[in-house]
Amino acid sequence: MKIDLNSDMGEGFGVFRVTDDDALMGVVSSANIACGFHAGDPQIMTRMVRQAKARGVGIGAHPGLPDLQGFGRRELPFSHDEIRQQMLYQIGALTAIAKAEGTRVSHVSFHAAMGNMINRDPALADLCIAAIKAVDPDLIVFSMPDTEVERAAKAAGLKTLTLFLADRAYDAKGHLVPRGVPNSVITAEPAVRARVRQFLTEATVTTIEGQILPVRARSILIHSDTPGSLDLARIVRSEIEATGGTVAPARDVLA
Repeated sequence: MKIDLNSDMGEGFGVFRVTDDDALMGVVSSANIACGFHAGDPQIMTRMVRQAKARGVGIGAHPGLPDLQGFGRRELPFSHDEIRQQMLYQIGALTAIAKAEGTRVSHVSFHAAMGNMINRDPALADLCIAAIKAVDPDLIVFSMPDTEVERAAKAAGLKTLTLFLADRAYDAKGHLVPRGVPNSVITAEPAVRARVRQFLTEATVTTIEGQILPVRARSILIHSDTPGSLDLARIVRSEIEATGGTVAPARDVLA
């Protein structure tokens, strides 16, 4: 089976970097590139696009709320149309950079608070997905399974790729445990390895309460700002390959 391995990347600003993006680009098959609102800037975006093109990694827009100080993780009271505009602005910026570098954006993956707000609001999900389709109907939408983003994308006829988050705890409803809760972010290498192996062999995850839940996904996400993300991504890749899988970009997974 082909499995996508993706990470949110380019999430530094200016001279500041969150992780070794260049090394991480050699491990993943898809890169969700910050587009300048919650992190990133034109220089970082261009470097990420060039790296992805050189390595055959899928290029994705990773739009977030305009909140550098809060890293896009704080929900802000924007209207539906303002969120739509912010999303389009960011996708457009990365699309222009990619085109100038002789490549293209292949997918969209929402960041943090923006994604949470869209997934809570069916009307906002429909609005944003319609805007994505208007920009490029070939864009793949990344989402967790059984969310408003996935529903809206499928209804609009867009391709979707569902995610398993290797470094985040799930609750009994299949939602991510809020980051402020102890053990919500999983950084221990043995724990990440065990979770990934369970997902790959059983298509399940053990929740923070100890329950076993099914997981419907074809892509595994490691957040680049999780401590030790580069080593964790290497572990995920090794587990995919050890179980007979092939790491491939989203477009190949869905082909």
